[in-house]
Amino acid sequence: MDSKRPLIILSGPTAVGKTSLSVSFALREGLEIISADSAQVYRGMDIGTAKITEAEKKGITHYLIDVCDPTEDYSAFRFREMAEKAIEETYAKGKVPLIVGGTGFYIQALLKGVEFDDEGPDEEFRSKMTGLCEEKGPSHLHDMLSKIDPESAAKIPAGNVKRVIRALEYHHLTGKKISDHNISEAAKEPVYNAAYFVLTDDRDLIYERIDKRVDEMMENGLPDEVQRLLDSGIDPSNVSMQAIGYKEVVPYLRGEYSRDDAAYQIKLRTRHFAKRQLTWYKREPDVIYIDRRRFDGNTEDMCRFMSDECRKRGII
Repeated sequence: MDSKRPLIILSGPTAVGKTSLSVSFALREGLEIISADSAQVYRGMDIGTAKITEAEKKGITHYLIDVCDPTEDYSAFRFREMAEKAIEETYAKGKVPLIVGGTGFYIQALLKGVEFDDEGPDEEFRSKMTGLCEEKGPSHLHDMLSKIDPESAAKIPAGNVKRVIRALEYHHLTGKKISDHNISEAAKEPVYNAAYFVLTDDRDLIYERIDKRVDEMMENGLPDEVQRLLDSGIDPSNVSMQAIGYKEVVPYLRGEYSRDDAAYQIKLRTRHFAKRQLTWYKREPDVIYIDRRRFDGNTEDMCRFMSDECRKRGII
């Protein structure tokens, strides 16, 4: 029997159905849920993050949702700190925590106890890089990264400005490449006795659900939500406003392109994100895939499968 403490993880690409499955499984096994979503943590950002509603929670305790102001930075380091506190609260109740979300690096940071050996964030450096990006464009920052850390530059798209700046910041603070750091940390053994589930489906079906979700978000008032955030003083350069759905709506509100163009950009960026998520899971060892096609989408059968796998590992 593994002497490490138990942990259950449910991840997968965006729009695959993690939320509903996680609640059903938590109800079945008496679990509490800790969100590993990098945007649902922010208050007032509900529509664009497809944030779970109180009705959808069905009485299950959820941690790390609506706990940060949109002006705050949220990172893997902060997630790990907050998640570890939530895990201790869950254990104290005699329950097993269920980590749910699609941010793979956050999950890895928690599961393997990733160390962050810089003293970031360096707000002055970040502000300087953000200004440089606005002046010369994302490709300029990406070129800077290519010169100091070509391995990271090959993996991080130029458009993912947040991650590019983070990699530049790490090198600025430590003199080391963040790619080397990530390789050494990823090689660590998990600090928990974990069952790491990844929910998947036919990629075309995932893309169809993404398109439908974006259309519903726009109809349900995403532009109004973004406008309220801007009116409240949230700067478009804030980390929170780089989230998919928010970043694309700002130019629409400025009149730079149409509502349909904004929706198209959100769909395109979300599809690319889902593709990167699927690539990430392929690199993660010991994940347990739950292919919806194998279960004909039957939630009860998927929950039963998860229970059986957890019991094999002595987790529940």
